[in-house]
Parts: sequence; C-alpha cells; structure tokens
Amino acid sequence: MPDRPTPTQHEPIEGFPAPTLEGGPGRSFQRFDRNNPNPYPASDYARRILWSFVYALLFRPTPNRLYAWRRWLLIRFGAKMGTQSKVRPKARIKHPWLLAMGEYATLDNNVEIYNLGPVTIGAHSCLSQDAYVCAGTHDHSDPAFALIRPPVTIGDGVWVAAGAFIGPNVRVGDNAIVGARAVVMKNVEAGTIVSGNPARLVRERDRSNNRESS
Repeated sequence: MPDRPTPTQHEPIEGFPAPTLEGGPGRSFQRFDRNNPNPYPASDYARRILWSFVYALLFRPTPNRLYAWRRWLLIRFGAKMGTQSKVRPKARIKHPWLLAMGEYATLDNNVEIYNLGPVTIGAHSCLSQDAYVCAGTHDHSDPAFALIRPPVTIGDGVWVAAGAFIGPNVRVGDNAIVGARAVVMKNVEAGTIVSGNPARLVRERDRSNNRESS
C-alpha cells in the first residue's frame, strides 16, 4: 500500500477543514481582536520593565547562598518576605509585589512563580526545582478571552516536589505533599500526599515523627 502524501503547510488534512489564514475570525469562538491588550495599570508595566533589568543584572547572577541580598531586592519591589525565607537565583517571579513568603519558605532554582494574581507561600514550605505556580488564566467562556488573576495559596510545611504544576485559584493545605510532575487543579487537603495528572490522593502524610524541640 503506497504511503499517503504528507500535506503541505497550507493544504487541508483529510477530515479537517482548512484553517482560516486571512481576514475575519473564521470559525473561531475566541476573538483576540476583542481582547484587552493592556489589562494592567501603566505603573505595573513600568515596574515589570524595571524588575526585568534588576533580575537579569542583580538577582540571577548571584551566588546560590546570597539569600539576604535577593530577599532585599524582592522586598524593594513589594514582596512580603520572612526574615529567613530563601529564594535561589534561578527562581523566576513575575510580579514580586504579588508574592508573600513565610519564615524558612524556599524556592529552588528554576521554580516559576507566574503570579498574575497573589501567591502566598507559608512558613517552612519548599518548592523544588522546576515547580510551576500559575496564578493566572483566561475566561474560556468569553469570546474576548478575558484575563483572570486568581490567587494561589500554599500553606505551612508543604513540599511541592520537582516539576509539579499548581493551577489558578488552588489552595494547598498545611503539611501536604505534591508529588513530582503532579498537576494540581483542585484544592489539596491539609496533611495529604497527592500525585499524578490530574493529582489524586495517595495517602495521608505520616507525621508521627514530629518532635517539638525542648
């Protein structure tokens, strides 16, 4: 049986209508021509430009253990930081003024805090490398694809393992664990372990070893 020819870039694929390439919305429900191109106040755009320079020149090139310096920079841009919170130099924070971190909370290298809305990370919580916190989405029921900026809240004593995704408007309860590469789109109950895509309950976290220091 001869091989079927591969369609070229502009030829329709059998069973699928050809996409609209010129003029008009075609069959599209979402209409980017109706989207608000400037959803933020002008002052936010100015702060974002300034932060991008500060991040590139004064934040990212710093040694791993220079936590106090990076805390100071984040605070200057409006972040609320615990005195012992730790942010590694390759962590990426979209809007420092929408970030709050408790005492000893930690962001590892390559963590992405996409905080179009407020992100709060409780005391003693750790986000491992490549974790992604997404506090922003779009109204897919609106043809204008309006921007939505819901909060994300991560409680105290939480471990978000490597490469996990925390979606918009999610709350992760105290002492929960989110497994590596998990996709969390619903709230996580306190003291539980979840994993998978979508994230599902694995079991309760064993906290029997907890010993208060004397």
